[in-house]
Amino acid sequence: MAALQRLRQCHPAGLAISHLHTSSRACAKQHYKMLVLGGGSGGIAMSARMKRIMGAENVAVVEPSETHYYQPIWTLVGAGAKTVASSGRSTASVMPSGVKWVKSKVQEINPDTNTVRTDDGNEISYEYLIVALGLQLHYEKIKGLPEGFDHPKIGSNYSVKTVEKTWKALQNFKEGNAVFTFPNTPVKCAGAPQKIMYLSDAYFRKTGKRARANVVYNTSLPVLFGVKKYADALWEIVKQRDIQVNLRTNLIEVRADKQEAVFENLDKPGETTVIEYEMLHVTPPMGPNLVIKGSPLADEAGWLDVDKENLQHNRYPNVFGIGDCTSLPTSKTGAAVAAQSAILHRTISKTLKNEKPDRKYDGYTSCPLVTSYNTVILAEFDYNGQPLETFPINQAKERRLMYYMKADVMPHLYWHGLLRGLWGGPGPYRKLFHLGMK
Repeated sequence: MAALQRLRQCHPAGLAISHLHTSSRACAKQHYKMLVLGGGSGGIAMSARMKRIMGAENVAVVEPSETHYYQPIWTLVGAGAKTVASSGRSTASVMPSGVKWVKSKVQEINPDTNTVRTDDGNEISYEYLIVALGLQLHYEKIKGLPEGFDHPKIGSNYSVKTVEKTWKALQNFKEGNAVFTFPNTPVKCAGAPQKIMYLSDAYFRKTGKRARANVVYNTSLPVLFGVKKYADALWEIVKQRDIQVNLRTNLIEVRADKQEAVFENLDKPGETTVIEYEMLHVTPPMGPNLVIKGSPLADEAGWLDVDKENLQHNRYPNVFGIGDCTSLPTSKTGAAVAAQSAILHRTISKTLKNEKPDRKYDGYTSCPLVTSYNTVILAEFDYNGQPLETFPINQAKERRLMYYMKADVMPHLYWHGLLRGLWGGPGPYRKLFHLGMK
């Protein structure tokens, strides 16, 4: 009875008794064999895998959000091809059954005492820790944002709050500059800033507005895409479609009331350009999770300092990392998380047996570069920026089949495969399709 009273103190009134075994506000001091920080793609996938290894009662996930989003589909939401509602499901529905869900935000990680403090002041101790906290969006680092989103004609596919504004700006476009940006920081899904550009171009053509539109892509990068094979194909597309690409050009200010965007020339410090826009899609600067950055777990740049081959922390052997929050030198994508989850599963299994991890992550990542409402270039590559393609065809070509995969197959694989700890990337299929070769 006393235990039930403690539970009642810990839970807000009106919470269904049936949920008591799976979710709680952190109450008294708690201890778990495996504590997972973050309920995004990496956190949920790993909690499902850890449940199978050590039992649900030994696993807890710290995640404050009530809704879990499949973010890759926001590219299509911003172009009107999917709804924002289709991208989200309740966190309760994706949390592995029986695993403890701590509905709090991580405030502090102390790996020297094996403890985590949450924003409600509670402390959770752990034997092993998986950090899957993602990265931080920094709209505020662009002068005039985020308040500029209150004005029309500006959107961003990187936030659930602003993705529908992209679609509205696209629909309301009349004539002038349609401007798309890529920031001077690491980003998640490095292809997304230009995917919406190709889709917008296709929308303008479909609605008879293309002749009145000047499509401009301003990127801070010195290249259109980081892997030459796919960059070459994309350069052909931008030339064919009369899209203006400005390299080493970084957005520093938005004057939304005047529909003006200010860019700096990264090769000529101090030189700025003001562009008037009829539509502006902003990719925000991004950076490491601030909790990790302020902890002993961070590298010099603030990312979780893990071994690039086995995902174990470089200084704390009972700490592991996955996904966007890590220092792994590969493109931050959902496909990378899938491949990492299989490797990390193996690493932790071996660590629990006091054995040496024996599988190595090759940096596999994938970016389905949406180039229209029915075509995709499926870029897949490794740490060295070398193509690591699943199919025995030239994936640098635009293909309808790959669009179908992006729009319909991959979401299904995400919800029913990755989040259940059953999908660890296409590695085995690649070997099969390439007759045993890499």
